[in-house]
Amino acid sequence: MRTVPDAASLPEDINALKQLLLEQYARVAAQEEQLHTALEQLLERDVLIEKLRIELLRLKRMRFGRSSEQLDAKIAQLELTLEELEASKTQIAHAATASVAEEQTERVKPVRKALPPQLPREDVVHAPACSCEACGGQLERLGEDVSEVLEYVPSHFKVIRHVRPKFACAQCRSITQCPAPQRPIARGLAGPGLLAHVLVSKYCDHLPLYRQSEIYARSGVELERSTLADWVGQCSALLTPLSNALNRYVLAGSKLHADDTPVPVLQPGRGTTKHGRLWTYVRDDRTSASTDPPAVWFAYSPDRKGIHPRTHLKDFNGVLQADGYAGFDRLFNEADAQHAIKEAACWAHARRKFYDIHQATQSPLALEALNRIGELYAIEDQIRGQSPDMRQQARMLRATPKIAALHAWMIQTKANLSKKSDLAGAIHYALSRWRALTRYCEDGRIEIDNNAAERSLRPIALGRKNYLFAGSDAGGERAAIIYSLLGTAKLNGIDPEGYLRYVLDRIAEHPINRVDELLPWNLAAQITPEQQS
Repeated sequence: MRTVPDAASLPEDINALKQLLLEQYARVAAQEEQLHTALEQLLERDVLIEKLRIELLRLKRMRFGRSSEQLDAKIAQLELTLEELEASKTQIAHAATASVAEEQTERVKPVRKALPPQLPREDVVHAPACSCEACGGQLERLGEDVSEVLEYVPSHFKVIRHVRPKFACAQCRSITQCPAPQRPIARGLAGPGLLAHVLVSKYCDHLPLYRQSEIYARSGVELERSTLADWVGQCSALLTPLSNALNRYVLAGSKLHADDTPVPVLQPGRGTTKHGRLWTYVRDDRTSASTDPPAVWFAYSPDRKGIHPRTHLKDFNGVLQADGYAGFDRLFNEADAQHAIKEAACWAHARRKFYDIHQATQSPLALEALNRIGELYAIEDQIRGQSPDMRQQARMLRATPKIAALHAWMIQTKANLSKKSDLAGAIHYALSRWRALTRYCEDGRIEIDNNAAERSLRPIALGRKNYLFAGSDAGGERAAIIYSLLGTAKLNGIDPEGYLRYVLDRIAEHPINRVDELLPWNLAAQITPEQQS
């Protein structure tokens, strides 16, 4: 910090004083110019950052629809650009204010959130010498100042030695020894915690096995990718009965959300990929005050033929909420008294078409449609969590008149538009599904949209660019099993890794006819926070 000179140190000569004052003015002017330039740079970056954030939000909205790999790459590039701009913004601000900070004697203390109290604390005591440095006298403790630093300790491996001592009877000399504990993989090297970590890293954190192998090698543990792949395969076989139990539970519900997403699958011998599909079926009625546990079940198919959802739902009776995929149509068209499936469509899909048009053209008609649909969503926000009867009454009283007015507006507007216009296409999409779009007003269990299914597919969309492709159709089926368990654990507020660790430690010896006991919601009390961490 620059010290302020006292009067005695100043020169007596007036010209020398004038020169000193001019130098001081020049220094201040230079600092002001530096600050002005830095503020202009910061303002430019703020504007650019804001524009990029808006663009990023728009692209992320598109990503979970029918997006392409180029879109994922553009989003990743925008993320990196934002990181660089925000980092450089901080660097510029720091450099610009460094010289001015030297002149300040007081600084405003920043407001900072307290660190979470549940984190373990480790004290590092910085104590002075036992005697006073000035006079050598005995020091007496007055108190202490404490500052906290958030640190990260990398996860580590450990080896558990299962020691089984042998005992001999003093009389008959027979030998007694406890049996060897059961392992998740027979004669396998990995414990349940390591297996759970590998699965969660691959399917939740989107780390391919070859990257995991490299990470483990940095800790001195050599685990080949082939070994990890073998563990994933054996774990999926162990967990298959549990996935089947989830399938039975999900399809026993009276209302399902359904959707699908593409998964690139390697075609052996050709060096190319094909597009398999992962289908999601979600049972989640918490928004209509149901106490039934939420669950999601995934199924894999090598293509998108309509036979697959018809096979998956052959035993389902109830309401199916889905998008406009034609493969679901025969489910509704073939419904009979013994196998009745009612169609409920998704207002979010209908709204998204108007949103894209408005974003591209600022169309007032598209904005009018968005505002009208927004009024329907506002009603849903107010009745979310109420019983089905209360939701139905509120919808019939408040939403039905708005829907009727929206229907009349769409018909009148479409008549004045070119049939080839995008807006006419968006209106046609909604009108052609009007019966399914408005069914939610008649049944309080039904949601206004299919977002529950879309949310369940987000981990797959995020991980797809890291996986590049599934190795085979069998790999797609393994992914469906693991995604089903991880997704259901998340829906029930259970840490996926803690859940898998608990299950893999027990499932090998668990009776197959009681496998439902290992479903996530049945283990919430057993999986303590310590086990989840």
